[in-house]
Amino acid sequence: MTDYSVSISVNGRDYLWPKRPTVVVCIDGCERAYIDRAVEAGAMPWTARILSEGSDLPADCVVPCFTNPNNLSIVTGQPPSVHGICGNFFYDPASDTEVMMNDPKLLRAGTILAAFQAAGASICVVTAKDKLRKLLGHGLSFGPDGAVCFSAEKCDQTTLAEHGIEDARAFLDCPVPEVYSADLSEVVFKAGVALLKQKRYDIVYLSTTDYIQHKHAPGDPVANDFYRMMDSYWAELDALGATVVLTADHGMTPMHNPDGTPHVVYLQTILDEMLGENRARVILPITDPYVVHHGALGGFATAYMPEETDLADLCAKLRALDGIEWVGTGAEGCARFELPEDRMGDIIVISAATTAVGSSPERHDLSSLKEPLRSHGGLSTQAVPMILNRKLRGLDAGLQVRNFDAFDLGLNRAIVEG
Repeated sequence: MTDYSVSISVNGRDYLWPKRPTVVVCIDGCERAYIDRAVEAGAMPWTARILSEGSDLPADCVVPCFTNPNNLSIVTGQPPSVHGICGNFFYDPASDTEVMMNDPKLLRAGTILAAFQAAGASICVVTAKDKLRKLLGHGLSFGPDGAVCFSAEKCDQTTLAEHGIEDARAFLDCPVPEVYSADLSEVVFKAGVALLKQKRYDIVYLSTTDYIQHKHAPGDPVANDFYRMMDSYWAELDALGATVVLTADHGMTPMHNPDGTPHVVYLQTILDEMLGENRARVILPITDPYVVHHGALGGFATAYMPEETDLADLCAKLRALDGIEWVGTGAEGCARFELPEDRMGDIIVISAATTAVGSSPERHDLSSLKEPLRSHGGLSTQAVPMILNRKLRGLDAGLQVRNFDAFDLGLNRAIVEG
């Protein structure tokens, strides 16, 4: 018989053994308004009920408000200063290379998923894009009776040895979805439901893509249809007896002019004018292999400066620019936003809500942007939902909930009958 009083310690936090399957969902790019508008339109009947019968809390994601830092914060229960993943992309001064942050060797902390599997729990992870799969699956063992961890993007390439399932596409009986589509996220949920029907997994982690949110504002019919789809799968997970925890990796905000053209502060261009051409090096941590829907434009940048630079003076000048919300030294930014200092530059720049921060115009290919730019990264996209299909206990009044509290709420605070 399972001892539900057992707790697993991970990165300084204790988590109780799940009495029911615990499903944590990271809805990529979900500002709360998407849910509110879809509920008002009658598109989310299950969610409408859960908002009153379950738990509905405001929460904050980690800054920079990008996919990789926040997904890894959720599955480690800690901010990037602990797990080390501070962007989708970073600059490694030691090798003088710009590096994608999708290699598990860059992780500095173990995951809740791996710790529970090591203690005997069954684990299932499905993510939309393959860029996250190895990070989320770090420390998991696969093969017969092992974990399942695969991406919807490459569901036709899975093996038992590497992903815990042979040919997930055939198992799901669906075509491989286009990476730039709502279908990519739907396959994530279709897989989560199908796998939970097949086996009572102890912990399930599902992570979507924000393709729809980049292109459609809250209340848009396409956005409402997307949230209607998700709502129907959440209802199925609930019907299977799961504790369902819904949160997000970041929100989304319009970053365009009235005529629909991107509203951008080009930081590399500005620093070239101030310091000399290419004496500074701007890094945009939003950069990943999937830039069609945002053109590598977001709300957060870091930059490396020549040694003789007066950082205080430079920061003061940048703060005075239109479209900039926050500027500080790397040390100041890392202390405020809980980031690893050795993976951030000499300064950190965060743009205002309706403005993107870019490098220089010639370094951004915006030809694929068919709709006015909507993106994320800065403080204006930090607010995210935290919704559970169960009531909670033991929450301190005034507690500031973070998205990386999702497993604490689902495992330790949710009121679940055995």
